[in-house]
Amino acid sequence: QVQLVESGGGLVQPGGSLRLSCAASGSIFSINTMGWYRQAPGKGRELVAQTSSGRINYADSVKGRFTISRDNAKNTVYLQMNSLKAEDTAVYYCHAEVYDTLRLGFYDYWGQGTQVTVSS
Repeated sequence: QVQLVESGGGLVQPGGSLRLSCAASGSIFSINTMGWYRQAPGKGRELVAQTSSGRINYADSVKGRFTISRDNAKNTVYLQMNSLKAEDTAVYYCHAEVYDTLRLGFYDYWGQGTQVTVSS
């Protein structure tokens, strides 16, 4: 089995910063894509940022404010969020495309989600 464990969410004032972390563990042979999605109340889940084979892409709404990074040795992905706005409030989910040694193939795994609230 593969588990993704997120940390780093919380309450922050507009203009503030937060750093999210997501560590993958378990029956992992390799990981292709790792990234972050978010879901605001009443809205669908949307891609925030992802990295794969050195390529990175961001949602237009976070470009210049958020930075995704990855430590392959630790199977961990980070999201540094700066200049946070009220509209960034959402549950943030970590995603990884993992070659699972038990299931013998690539599968998508998700974290449990971490709440980010931007409010004064």
